[in-house]
Amino acid sequence: MKHSIKVGFNFGTTSAIITTLGLIVGLYSGVGSKLVVVGGIITIAIADAFSDALGIHISEEGEGKHTKKEIWESTFSTFFFKFIFALMFLIPFLIFNMLIAVVISIVFGFFLLGVFSYKLSKKQKKSNPWNTIMEHLFIACLVIIITYFVGIFVGRIFV
Repeated sequence: MKHSIKVGFNFGTTSAIITTLGLIVGLYSGVGSKLVVVGGIITIAIADAFSDALGIHISEEGEGKHTKKEIWESTFSTFFFKFIFALMFLIPFLIFNMLIAVVISIVFGFFLLGVFSYKLSKKQKKSNPWNTIMEHLFIACLVIIITYFVGIFVGRIFV
């Protein structure tokens, strides 16, 4: 895989998983409305995908060592992977009730993050891939815990 596409894939998928899980858990704990969660996921898929793509674009430009074509490949691949992976979290909410959909989303997100972390660790020839996997899953757990309590706080104050 070309470097520019790898940049978009690695950043876009990781960002989609972490951001969308945080949004799902925060909205679930604060509002508890399937409509709000589904709207949030679609919003993340569009707005955050554009935002991350622009961030990668500017970051790659700032490095000064990539061609214009490579920069745009990174930009478009970041948008594409962020958009697609964020939208994948819609599926459980279209099929199941809220609680089941949230649990499925968390399990699915952790599974994807674990697989990506394992592959990254193997590619880097690390002797113990579990360190990388646990580090990334720990960060995802932090995001979920923090957004859960922020959602409860916001729900109690504003809803």
